[in-house]
Amino acid sequence: MSVDWPILSVLIWLPVLGGLLVSAVGTRSSDSARWLALGVAVLTFVCSVPLYTGFDITTAQMQFVERVPWIPSFDVTYHLGVDGISMPLILLTTFISILVVAAGWAVIQHQPGHYMAAFLVMEGVMIGVFAALDAMLFYVFWEAMLIPMFLIIGIWGGPNRVYATIKFFLYTFFGSVFMLVALIYLYFQSGTMDILAFHGLKLGLTEQILIFIAFLLAFAVKVPMWPVHTWLPDAHVEAPTGGSVILAAIMLKIGGYGFLRFSLPITPDASAELDWLVIGLSLIAVVYIGFVALVQQDMKKLVAYSSIAHMGFVTLGFFIIFRILSQQDSGAVLGMQGGMIQMISHGFISAALFLCIGVLYDRLHSRQIADYGGVVNVMPWFAAFMVFFAMANAGLPGTSGFVGEFMVILAAFRADFWFAVLAATTLILGAAYSLWMVKRVLFGKIGSESVAALQDINARETAILATLAFMTLLLGVWPAPLIEVMEVSINNLVQHVSLTKL
Repeated sequence: MSVDWPILSVLIWLPVLGGLLVSAVGTRSSDSARWLALGVAVLTFVCSVPLYTGFDITTAQMQFVERVPWIPSFDVTYHLGVDGISMPLILLTTFISILVVAAGWAVIQHQPGHYMAAFLVMEGVMIGVFAALDAMLFYVFWEAMLIPMFLIIGIWGGPNRVYATIKFFLYTFFGSVFMLVALIYLYFQSGTMDILAFHGLKLGLTEQILIFIAFLLAFAVKVPMWPVHTWLPDAHVEAPTGGSVILAAIMLKIGGYGFLRFSLPITPDASAELDWLVIGLSLIAVVYIGFVALVQQDMKKLVAYSSIAHMGFVTLGFFIIFRILSQQDSGAVLGMQGGMIQMISHGFISAALFLCIGVLYDRLHSRQIADYGGVVNVMPWFAAFMVFFAMANAGLPGTSGFVGEFMVILAAFRADFWFAVLAATTLILGAAYSLWMVKRVLFGKIGSESVAALQDINARETAILATLAFMTLLLGVWPAPLIEVMEVSINNLVQHVSLTKL
């Protein structure tokens, strides 16, 4: 689709340039920097709305395409475009970024201009990852994401922030190196860096398997999948609240997006050959990590492990399609749709839970469950929101947390009964760790004088949590607009991966 203005370039560079301006203004006036950052975030979201309103749901072709030469001698282009898979993730990014800026409004007192500038730059770069259709451009944005998050955790993080940032950087950079090797190999095979050209490239099974493993190492770390997940709890615990929100709501989704844009369409035969590996790792994440979450004493660690378990559902939904396709069953699309809805839903719910924990931490400066108790007696409005989001995290029908999980479990039943049984344990484990945390933090007798002195959420905090509650309910009750947007693109992807490249 052609448009009168380069909408994707605006969405990428408006927050990046706005972030640099906020950083400059912040050295003189913190209040001006806060208002400017909020204005840039809101303007970016407003500019992203035409992606949805102008989107043609009847075609799987890339839309809002922009293409200009970048490095002509290597056929590297500045090539952007979106389909029904990437467009919802861009909207999620622009939406969550507003809440992150608002959440740090009064909390961040140390260099708030630089803090919000880092988030705005990261917003633009993450949109670039979702919009890039040139492999080199994708890789540049992919690596650039690490820099602002490294600074956010390293400067505004907790006491062990240096350890957490270095671990986060090493894990993610390690996986990225293998992805770069795979992309260079694909360039020499095709003569171009065009990702869509990679989709049509004929490759032998050995080539596909090696490329698939290279991509798996990069995307599995980012999701993160077991056993390369250990950087995430450390990063979450040390990150400021806004860092945790962006990390859980957006950055983890980039790993899932990578499987859909690279692994499945470029190496379909290897994906089918090694689906057992990804399915196995996904089920371990769902079951084992669920038990790990159950024993956590730190609220942030509990929600971090919960994120790993829920992202296991995403990768399970993406890769069980090969078991369904082998049975000539039309339900293959269901698993992939469920995985996509789970990604969007998890963006809302995980963001809300980390913001709830941030509300408590701002007041008591503790994330330990044992330091709370009876919070509902002094913070009834906050307690209502936290119970709602805990229920959504456990997959309560009527919330967005139920829709994606239900679709993936249905698809898993068509693939293998035991896959579905193991996947369904998340409904029990999710309820166990979510509600047990809520019971110990919110209910019972007031745990201490510090808890008795807590103040309920203010208007700003109420507005942020109410917005996320509304989106969680809307997607839970009426997921049709999201399904309609991505249906044709996912159908096209399933048809593509069902054809051999050998």
